[in-house]
Amino acid sequence: MQRDIFASISPLDHRYYASAPDLFERLSEYLSENAYIRYQAKVEEALTTVLARRGLCPESVALEVSQAVKELTPQEVYAEEAVTHHSVRALVNCIRRKISPEARPFVHFCATSSDITDTARVLQYRDVTNQMVIPYLKELIRIWIRLVRREADTLQIGRTHGQHAVPITFGFAMAEYISRLGNRLLAIEQATAALRGKMAGAVGAYNAISLFFDDPECLEREVLAELGLIPSTHSTQIVEPEYVVDWAHALVSTLGVLANIGDDLRHLQRSEIAEVGEFFEESQVGSSTMPHKRNPWNFEHVKSMWKAFLPRMMTLYMDQISEHQRDLTNSACSRFIPELVAAVVAVTERLVRVCRRLGVNPVQMKENFLRSKEMVIAEPLYVLLAAHGHPDAHEVVRRLTLVAERTGRSLRAVVEESEELIPYLDRMSERQREVLRSPELYVGIAGQKALRVADHWETTLQLGPS
Repeated sequence: MQRDIFASISPLDHRYYASAPDLFERLSEYLSENAYIRYQAKVEEALTTVLARRGLCPESVALEVSQAVKELTPQEVYAEEAVTHHSVRALVNCIRRKISPEARPFVHFCATSSDITDTARVLQYRDVTNQMVIPYLKELIRIWIRLVRREADTLQIGRTHGQHAVPITFGFAMAEYISRLGNRLLAIEQATAALRGKMAGAVGAYNAISLFFDDPECLEREVLAELGLIPSTHSTQIVEPEYVVDWAHALVSTLGVLANIGDDLRHLQRSEIAEVGEFFEESQVGSSTMPHKRNPWNFEHVKSMWKAFLPRMMTLYMDQISEHQRDLTNSACSRFIPELVAAVVAVTERLVRVCRRLGVNPVQMKENFLRSKEMVIAEPLYVLLAAHGHPDAHEVVRRLTLVAERTGRSLRAVVEESEELIPYLDRMSERQREVLRSPELYVGIAGQKALRVADHWETTLQLGPS
């Protein structure tokens, strides 16, 4: 009988599953308890494969174990664990029941529980990262690249500290997030490739394996090679935790980048700004009591998920501490790490959907720019006056901005009436004067830089033409 998803406790298993069932079914292939048991069984299978290759047991043993692994179910493992109170021994017992008495001694031969569990976990993390996390992040960057190219020259007022600054372009603003996410993606790829496994025994010193092999480290390498992994340079009973810590940090810091753009785009949808907008379905409701509302709820959701999962990074840092060769203080908390991966994928998939149909309002962007148009010239004016020899350009322009604010006149008009500044204005080139007359030209190389950033990451990440 299938369990009602609304009887689940975690919102990942009911609320977010219900809104994206196909996505969570795919995640389940890598992150579920079904998957975890399957990955552990694969490690046991790899061990007997190498034992047979090394001549310690017949080839038939490896074939029997391989078949038993295919037949294994989580239900039987959990039923056995209720008896043994030990998850890995339960797994081993279930495999042993499915094979001949002659083959049974070689299941879990010379291995310790963490050889199996630590290696299985990194297999999970590697596969879900390569098959889901990275592809979704690349698709999001593709969408942003298309947006940047379309809006490379769309005028927008720059903002610092929530205040109007000098103009940029919307494409330039979005290019920041392409660069940040591109760098995070490289960090994820590097950290994923660095994940390590082990097959070194109870305290990591190859004690049991050394009874049978003169080259126990070579055997470890062979077993892990069957799984596409390499061993940690040193293990105790557990793999050095920093490999997983670095991988998780790459994911959490990626979630921070996604939360930051979510926050920026959310604020740009404020009624008084109104420069972008989430696509709003015809049947969609923005408020339970105000029918006119159109809330930026998807971008708010992204920030909210970041708030929920950011603190979990502290747990992974605490998991760096394990007494002597091993304690179990990371046992329960490490079982929640797959939820972090699911959150990153779910957030990215949501942004993919929303950013594909993001509405951009260049008319409103220009209107917002015009509100500060006359004050924008303060910076180029000060720089040009300094370049042409004024001894205290910043202070004189600062005082003139106060005059403009007090009198309600434009800064340009106040400047043009200043006898002190006329000699310096006369030294300026026509191009420099044009910037003072038309502040919308004062965007530096924002458009070109945006396009260069887009081109760089399209090439670096091998995304193909967007």
